[in-house]
Amino acid sequence: MFEDCFSERIKNTPSSFVREILKVIQNPEIISFAGGLPNPISFPQEEFKASMTRIADKYKDKLYQYSTTLGLDSLRNFIAERYKKIHKMDIDIGNIIITTGSQQALDLLGKVFVNEGDNVLVEKPSYLGLLQTFCLYRANFIPTKLNNDGLDIDELNYNLEKYKPKLAYLIPNFQNPTGLTYTKENREKVFNSVKDKNIFIIQDDPYGELRFTEEERIPYIGINQSEKNIYLGSFSKIIAPGMRLGYIIANKEIIRMLETAKQASDLHSNIFAQYLTSDYLENNDLDKHIVKIKNLYKMQAQTMVDSMKEYFPSNVKYTIPKGGMFSWAEIPEGKSVLKLFDKAIAKNVAFVPGHPFYVNPNPDTVNTLRLNYTNADSKTIKTGIKRLSEAMAEI
Repeated sequence: MFEDCFSERIKNTPSSFVREILKVIQNPEIISFAGGLPNPISFPQEEFKASMTRIADKYKDKLYQYSTTLGLDSLRNFIAERYKKIHKMDIDIGNIIITTGSQQALDLLGKVFVNEGDNVLVEKPSYLGLLQTFCLYRANFIPTKLNNDGLDIDELNYNLEKYKPKLAYLIPNFQNPTGLTYTKENREKVFNSVKDKNIFIIQDDPYGELRFTEEERIPYIGINQSEKNIYLGSFSKIIAPGMRLGYIIANKEIIRMLETAKQASDLHSNIFAQYLTSDYLENNDLDKHIVKIKNLYKMQAQTMVDSMKEYFPSNVKYTIPKGGMFSWAEIPEGKSVLKLFDKAIAKNVAFVPGHPFYVNPNPDTVNTLRLNYTNADSKTIKTGIKRLSEAMAEI
């Protein structure tokens, strides 16, 4: 009816496949490994109650008034100090802008950097939220193979020389969807490949705090060595996603452009949520809270891995996560993951087929799937994997 009225950019942008799946699986009988949902038992609800009382008494009408576009100074300062301490990053409050979740961070970066037809290098597979967002700005994606240790360096070098991408979007820690992490050696090779190129590197890190092992934290790619590095973070996975608070860390000139873009988008992110989160961080031990989340997710991830070892056919491959929220599985070539999805739904278990994570995929030939383990208890995970293995036997 209104087809001719809509912009070409929105008509050519696919809806979020995961969001559409979540509509389908409202049946409470279905065990869902589909969403990237933090476990609700990790939300600090009692601590938030205390913070609500404190901020209501302390800040009064400021909680309900318009605020600054860059975000609450106390929250930005917390981020700056944490990144200086943990990542040895050379930044201050002026390098940070608060966003409405990491998804708005991607949208703002698209507004600021992407002209129609600009080449953007992405991992293969990549985060579907980025593909959807930059598709809206009509970017030309350059997919680059992801190996077990990180980006395929030969393919990276080829793509850099041939396509001269303006941006690269990477998830170096516990990547979504694969759960893989770039090694230190791979990160160094990536930086050596890009350091003399005219390219901005976006490193999205919503899962980096969720490391299951006590191994030393691997530094970001080219940290403190390039003004073209852009870092994304979020409170969604370590506090609560409903706060919708993320942030961008970048060169101050980039932050100024992002501020202008955000003024045109929403003026500022939810200030009540910012005061609430800032007070929570001031009055509680975030690291202690993160340890509880990591212990929970480590147990859930191990249950999923153990269940896949026990039930999956021997010709099905899967990643063994060392952190984050996902495992990535691969059924034999020639098998249809869409057919598997239908069989699985019939057995009351759901996952995300792999094709939305690829650029211009043929859904009928993609044989990968993403499994989330953070939003189900161990018994449910084992039951769900058993059902999924039964579905695999029928395709």
